[in-house]
Amino acid sequence: MSKIISIGTAVPQFKHKQNDIAVFMNRVFAMNEGEKRKLKFLYHQSGIEHRYSVIGDYSNNINDWTFYPQSENLEPFPSLEKRMLWYNKYSAPLSAQAIKNCITNKIHSHQVTHLITVSCTGMSAPGLDLQLMELLQLPKNIFRTSVNFMGCYAAIHALKIADAICSAEKKAKVLIVCTELCSLHFQRGATTDNITSTLLFGDGAAAALITGDENDNKGIGLKHFYAEVVPKGKNDMVWELSSTGFLMTLSSYIPDFIEEDFKKLTVTALQQSDLSVADVTHWCIHPGGKKILAAIAKSLDLKNNELDHSYDILKDYGNMSSPTILFVLEKMMNTLDHKKSNTIFGAAFGPGLTMETFIAQT
Repeated sequence: MSKIISIGTAVPQFKHKQNDIAVFMNRVFAMNEGEKRKLKFLYHQSGIEHRYSVIGDYSNNINDWTFYPQSENLEPFPSLEKRMLWYNKYSAPLSAQAIKNCITNKIHSHQVTHLITVSCTGMSAPGLDLQLMELLQLPKNIFRTSVNFMGCYAAIHALKIADAICSAEKKAKVLIVCTELCSLHFQRGATTDNITSTLLFGDGAAAALITGDENDNKGIGLKHFYAEVVPKGKNDMVWELSSTGFLMTLSSYIPDFIEEDFKKLTVTALQQSDLSVADVTHWCIHPGGKKILAAIAKSLDLKNNELDHSYDILKDYGNMSSPTILFVLEKMMNTLDHKKSNTIFGAAFGPGLTMETFIAQT
């Protein structure tokens, strides 16, 4: 069994109040007064207070905009090429900071044997992995792989890969870094999907160090992974490329699908480790949105405070896609009582509709 030794997180320099982003998007969507009031209500009900972005424009005066054009009609609206240029400029430094926060006082960068990069908001070749090798002076013979375009559940998929590596190579020291710059892809048309995306998503990075059991460092053991695809939700969560950036489809039915299927998924996953819902001491759930967390709490009949870590991350950062569940897990790990046994059940959701889970124990 492998274990997570540490997690490090990082966010860009620009911290935006939820209301400031709403005011900015009112301008982008060119809304009338009635539509503005509706948007303000939706933002207020989101459970989010702040989000971070590599773009400062969302809180700035038009004369200080650097990403969006300083024009009344916002033309020319940012192209896919411009969005990828910004991704390539900012993703590596943000990733490197998360990694430094993760490995400091744990291992030296030259000791890392495997690097797994995770992202769905940008891509290029040479890509993020090679940029990080140079920035952090990682070994030139390091094993590299990338998890791309899987969305919010991709961190768990990367943990699964790291666990397999550590099982095969006892001395492996695997570094995962999940980096998403979601705010680069906000779109102009006032569709339900575009409004939902601008309402929820922010930027961030999270890194995790995974080793085998024989490592002396304290950590949490990765016990089991389980995933299912809910085919009826295939068209309700979609992430596609376009000439103006990446386009998100987020159906209002997603919380309903999750509420209907999540308990069965959870019971099945736990049974494979000879556990039950009653054995879980901590719920590490991806805060895809307030309605999704409410749906999970209802499905499992959880108490009000059992998803507090997830709600706290949603409030302070929004949904950052793949790094988000590692933000939740880091917060959880910092509060664990290692004098007693802990069983963590983690879950995240993404296109497919895919539900990916893990069980960790101390």
